Amino acid sequence: MNARAVRDFDFILLLSSAALVAFGALLIYSGSLTTYGELTASLSHPVVRQVAFAGVGIALSIALARLDYRALGAISTGLYVAAVVVLLFVLAVGESAYGSRRWMMLGDVQVQPSEVAKLVVIIVLAKYLADRQERLHDPRVFLTSLGLVAVPTALVFAQPDLGSAVIFVAIWLSMVVIAGVRPAHVLGLLGAGLVSVPFAFLAFVSDYQRERIALWLDPASDSLGSGFNILQAEISIGSGGILGKGLTQGSQTQLDYLRTQTTDYVFSVLGEELGLVGALVLFGLFIILLFRGMRVASLSQDVFGRLMATGIVIFIVLQAFINIGMNLQVVPVTGIPLPFISQGGSSLITLFIALGILQSILVRHRRFMF
Repeated sequence: MNARAVRDFDFILLLSSAALVAFGALLIYSGSLTTYGELTASLSHPVVRQVAFAGVGIALSIALARLDYRALGAISTGLYVAAVVVLLFVLAVGESAYGSRRWMMLGDVQVQPSEVAKLVVIIVLAKYLADRQERLHDPRVFLTSLGLVAVPTALVFAQPDLGSAVIFVAIWLSMVVIAGVRPAHVLGLLGAGLVSVPFAFLAFVSDYQRERIALWLDPASDSLGSGFNILQAEISIGSGGILGKGLTQGSQTQLDYLRTQTTDYVFSVLGEELGLVGALVLFGLFIILLFRGMRVASLSQDVFGRLMATGIVIFIVLQAFINIGMNLQVVPVTGIPLPFISQGGSSLITLFIALGILQSILVRHRRFMF
């Protein structure tokens, strides 16, 4: 980077994300202690793999900050086609686990393409809406934007991955509202959607997804089976109190009552071992990161950059809300990772790529210092 680019680079954004990764690494270490033992330098250890993925992600983030983000608009169609093809491939021959087919293997690395597809959809929508600023009141533009999101949404819903499908729809809704579509179009579609929910539930929701919703409402109905983890998460968070039991000292975590404690239920590990204070630290780091992302959106001088920044912020906020809500039994169980915290290379690298895009927007459009 040249001197001006270095000056405009948002180091607070980078440091807050790195602090979240470090926080997550501590929780992953504790959650994997009984399985992997003390930390070693081996790549087979989840903490080492997570740090390695973070290193790759940070390098990509800095590299993207050097590039002009407008180039993403020029290749958005190709990115969209590639994302749809990969989602179709995963649906057909992907790796199956926990009742869904969401992953593909690249060597010994498990990749979840839906994470990358979320970022691709943000880029595609930003480009489409930015190029049609004069026609946003045209219902055809509104419906076409919905169609662009409907295809990947349907593919991840079929995996089945209800959480990711909800995130796709929420990203679309926030971006079309920010872009300035006619409010009557949005309200009309939302009204039609609410009316059709019961019929859609009967026609399209799989038995697997219905079971998850039923268990969310009454986990005690299968307390030793599918509802076990929901109940253990509730016990873990509740038992942590204000200060927690101490890192690596949580009984539910260390006795393996929690399952997937380094991925879906990593927040329960935090609640049990670091308590309310640990949760507040986590929320504080997220608030810093998200306010820096909103700042990028406000400073962007073109619609494409502003819409991309908005979509990225919504993407991170929703993933955090759904994951934490799942741990607190506010929303049904999904496979949505906690951004920067949950173990997983696909999510982590995608998030750092998204931050690299934010940095690129900021470096080229920063109007003032504060």
